[in-house]
Amino acid sequence: MATAADMAHPAPATTSPRTPATTASMGWTGWALRVVVSAHVVAIAGQPVFAGVYLTGDYDSLRWHAIGADVLTSIGYLQVIAAIVVWVRLRQAGPFLATAAVVAAETVQYFAGLEGALWLHIPLGVMTVVALVVQFIAVWRRPLLRREVRDARAR
Repeated sequence: MATAADMAHPAPATTSPRTPATTASMGWTGWALRVVVSAHVVAIAGQPVFAGVYLTGDYDSLRWHAIGADVLTSIGYLQVIAAIVVWVRLRQAGPFLATAAVVAAETVQYFAGLEGALWLHIPLGVMTVVALVVQFIAVWRRPLLRREVRDARAR
């Protein structure tokens, strides 16, 4: 039977690997990566729309597609920085490796678009959108835990 003292100072709850992470256990580093990946997904979602509107005959949309490419590339490089911070602070290389692959594909796609190489630009764009959406799901589904929290859960 629990006493009043036990109720006032309950024992810390043990966490199992299935227990969702709290905001405190993830820290600002994981949240920063989530925010940047989310902005990246929003930016990439507009690119096919601008390209599609351009293909319907609205030639002004090509300018919006180009501006979107510049914004998208900038957010991608911010995501690289956030992923490096996650790697250094949380000792998780996975987000960096995934980000590096997406940003490399975006960079190739950017220059393919400038050169008018649509045979490469369009399929690479589709693959990049899919890869980024998968990364978005991964960072929101599986929290980026601090090392000590991750180690404690592994025991």
